[in-house]
Amino acid sequence: MTCSSSTISITRFTAAALVALVLGGPVRGDVPADLLTKARDAIAKRDGIAAEAPLRTAMRQGASADDVRAELGEALLLQGDRREARKVLYGGDFRADSAAHGWQLRGRIELMDGRLAAAGQALDQSYRLSPDNASLWVDIARLRFSGGEQAQAIEAAERAVKLAPQDPRALELRGLLVREQFGLQAALPWFEAGLRAAPNDVGLLGEYAATLGDMGQYRAMLVVCRKLAKVDPGNVRALYLQAVLAARAGQTDLARKILLQTGTTLRDMPAAMLLNGILEYRAGNANLAVGHFDRLLRVQPDNLQARMLLVRALERQALHQQASEIAAAWARQDFAPPYLLALAANAEAGLGDKLAAATLRQRSTAAGQRSALVISADQPLPVLALAYGDAPNFAANAVPYIRGLIASGNAGQAVVVADRLRLANPGAAEAWLLAGDTRLMAGDRVGALDQYGRAALIRFNLPTLQRIDYALRALGKPVEANGVLARYLRQNPGSPQALKLLSAGRAALGDTVGQAAIEGFLQQRALRNPS
Repeated sequence: MTCSSSTISITRFTAAALVALVLGGPVRGDVPADLLTKARDAIAKRDGIAAEAPLRTAMRQGASADDVRAELGEALLLQGDRREARKVLYGGDFRADSAAHGWQLRGRIELMDGRLAAAGQALDQSYRLSPDNASLWVDIARLRFSGGEQAQAIEAAERAVKLAPQDPRALELRGLLVREQFGLQAALPWFEAGLRAAPNDVGLLGEYAATLGDMGQYRAMLVVCRKLAKVDPGNVRALYLQAVLAARAGQTDLARKILLQTGTTLRDMPAAMLLNGILEYRAGNANLAVGHFDRLLRVQPDNLQARMLLVRALERQALHQQASEIAAAWARQDFAPPYLLALAANAEAGLGDKLAAATLRQRSTAAGQRSALVISADQPLPVLALAYGDAPNFAANAVPYIRGLIASGNAGQAVVVADRLRLANPGAAEAWLLAGDTRLMAGDRVGALDQYGRAALIRFNLPTLQRIDYALRALGKPVEANGVLARYLRQNPGSPQALKLLSAGRAALGDTVGQAAIEGFLQQRALRNPS
């Protein structure tokens, strides 16, 4: 080596790197293998704090930020610090051997922040660098599901499992998608397979416990919750699930005590708001219950259950005027549930309006299947048409336009619009449901049932079940409808909505014994509204 070339080489070192060289440490750009190994082991255990420490040490010893960017970004994400993780991940470049993972993490953080287009671009870049990465395919599946591409999400999850059959995240996601596609029972083997590969995995334990609870297997759920609490002390999900279990068992004080241990972590979680309100109502604290239900209704204004519970809590305090105002707009709708009508009647009676109360009570006792109705559009049809013309393949524009078309008596054109949306989004179950809904409003019940059945192949959840049940009964096929309900309940035992539909279905066929058995179960689990 000539003198000049040697001089050029030396000038590439910074002062810190020269100090490290003299002391025998790494030069800049060289991350100590032992520190990188420690960080990656901690990341594998999902311990972001333990992963960050060796990476910071490596930087103090001369490693550049680019050399640890991907690992440090993931460590911060594991700690829940998205803001700092974003700064790190977008603060420069990645090492060549970590670039694929770095781009994947950029995609992951964009997905967390709801920036789906940016997430897709980042994941595409990661795919170009490492197409057979199972972890990447898990993130791709999550992105597709978030974007409404449920069928494509299933394909991505299947590929992830094929690439890494023992990967906990791949198995967890496959279980979640199977739960959406087929039901609770079908999802259990996937979670169990994941736990065989990673017995202490927090995510798998949480999903397994929740699924067992939804199936009504409460003892098994409690065992898993205790394991989760042991693996991750203070885990809020374990506490929440145990609070739900105590509430279902009628142990109100215990449920409230457990829920208090979660602090403010679940304050903005709708399910926790609902549970808090129910527990306070049971404890006789109607004023506190009103606060919880009111917050929930502000977050989810279309949540009928929350609305009914709020009205009931207001009525307990004899706040008839407020109860009437909360119930009024929805009670006027033809699709108002009987219990809401009964609550609204009580409010009107409390205000002294006997005629309104009697009318509402009469409506609440009406039996039989109600006609399908469309939620009215909130803007004139020409305005909706303009918005639709700008972006016809987006549901946010198509759905209001479809409502406007049906309201104007043009159900045939609504079918055309819905079909265009479905063709643009063939992997979205909701697009198939919308195509079925428009056919139903156009009087094509057979066509509607066909579209609902296709939606069920992608996502056989409660909204899909309810539509199939309605269409079958409207076609005069009650036996087939009861059969579909029974199949759904085999996968989702204990589903109150499905049980109520089956109870009504049994009654319609004159099967009083079968109906009584179902009603007994509903009453035992306190799944019927009080009379």
